[in-house]
Amino acid sequence: MTSATDTSTPAKSTRKGGQILHDLLIRPRAAFGLFIIVLMVGAAVFAPWIMPHDPFEQSFDGLSLVGAPLPPGGDFPLGTDLLGRDLASRLILGTRTSLIIGVLANGIAIMLGAGVGITAGYFGGWVGAILMRFTDLMMAFPALLLAIVLAAIFQPSLLIVALVIAMVNWVQMARVIYTETRSLAERDFITVQRALGAGHLRILFKHLLPHLLSSIVVFGTLGISTTVLLEATLSFLGVGVQPPMPSWGNIIFENQTYFTTAPWLVFIPGIAIILLALAFNLVGDALRDILDPTLKGRH
Repeated sequence: MTSATDTSTPAKSTRKGGQILHDLLIRPRAAFGLFIIVLMVGAAVFAPWIMPHDPFEQSFDGLSLVGAPLPPGGDFPLGTDLLGRDLASRLILGTRTSLIIGVLANGIAIMLGAGVGITAGYFGGWVGAILMRFTDLMMAFPALLLAIVLAAIFQPSLLIVALVIAMVNWVQMARVIYTETRSLAERDFITVQRALGAGHLRILFKHLLPHLLSSIVVFGTLGISTTVLLEATLSFLGVGVQPPMPSWGNIIFENQTYFTTAPWLVFIPGIAIILLALAFNLVGDALRDILDPTLKGRH
């Protein structure tokens, strides 16, 4: 006779990396997103070899006779900025800056948010109440305003900007993981493990974390686009990556006065920001459909 009580573990994805990649590539939008990501990661990795000029060199040939930036063409494929520096080279190096901050900040936010969410969801009680009320408090602050305040307090650098962005982005992850952990912690298979004497660490890492991994991967992928956009915003406002180190945001900030006379200085880095954010969103949406059994078959 079959027991009326379900003690089985919930279904989880058994797809391997090759299967997931195949499923991504057969989706046109996800394939486009992957192509953009690979292209930009390649540009960031091989930046020293593919930059046509020194991104910090203020070339005498990089300005017109009246001291204005040069339009795209000739020795400068994407033109020059207000100081005569090659825009293409600065964009390529800025790709490295934006990706490093995006991945680092998102990685820290994932670890912090997932840690808080799992701990609060599993233990519950006063531990969960304190952690989630602190999360609610952090969510009450406008993320951009809090990031500006934190960035203004500390001396901006790549690490500081990444930490600042992580400090305002972990709360969404904590909320999502907390909800899923609470649901899993009340399932019979967790109750059985407790009755058998399994320790907290064994339950957390062997029985809970594998079922949360797909949500963490999807949320992490989608989160990179948010961190890239926030980094660009902070740099544009002057409290992010500081010149002369290029990032897409401070390239726009430095050249905004030439918006009408040299619009490529604003539009080209703006397009790069939009493309990278869109690419990670497309891949993240596809991963959600692939890894979440409840969305299986939807495109």
